[in-house]
Amino acid sequence: MFRSSNPVFSGDRFNNQQILGEAPMTASGAINKAFILFAILAVAAGAMVYQAYMGFADKVMITTGIGLVAGFILALIISFVPKTAPYLSPVYAFAEGACLGGISILLEVQFPGIALQAIAGTFGALFVMLFLFKTKIIKVTEKFRSTIFIAMITILGMYLINFIMGFFGSGLPFLVGSSPISIAISGVIVLVAAFSLLLDFDFIQKAEENLLPKHFEWYSAFGLMVTLVWLYIEILNLLAKLRDR
Repeated sequence: MFRSSNPVFSGDRFNNQQILGEAPMTASGAINKAFILFAILAVAAGAMVYQAYMGFADKVMITTGIGLVAGFILALIISFVPKTAPYLSPVYAFAEGACLGGISILLEVQFPGIALQAIAGTFGALFVMLFLFKTKIIKVTEKFRSTIFIAMITILGMYLINFIMGFFGSGLPFLVGSSPISIAISGVIVLVAAFSLLLDFDFIQKAEENLLPKHFEWYSAFGLMVTLVWLYIEILNLLAKLRDR
């Protein structure tokens, strides 16, 4: 049975998969696909930086919004229809690159250097978690999965409540602002996002062991990107709070 804290990798649709006339997926293939997606994301983000440098602030804002909406819709489609991953994952990566590029530019204007710090923090967390997974210093057990899942549901619930309260001109005080409590909670959320990477690595490993179809390489790469995008945004948020004090 496949279980993961990452919503992309959850559900019964991964059980009893059959390979018909094709080679099974491999972990190395999934990693290669992930590099392709991140290259596309980087190109899109770079294009946003170029647009901002040329003074097209209005285009940056519009494209950021389009990337946010498009990325959300594509993520839903790919999550529920894994076979679309080889075709839609690159488009999703481009949309996320545009969105993250725009968000990073806005924060970079206010806090110079924050984008590079967030990028370094994201990839630093990725390599640390990969090391912990490979060396089995932290083992992915059912209890570990349940803990991460409960933490993610709690975080999602807080964000949803905060989003709804925003329509009334308020928000959860421990999520907004740069108070010590808000910073501490952001730090915990960053840790949850980072530890979620272990669940993604575990899924990819088990998918290879269970000989899932080849298109799951793209699907696995997409799921890993979803977690890293979330981690990057949370690190940006934490750094912004620290710099705003």
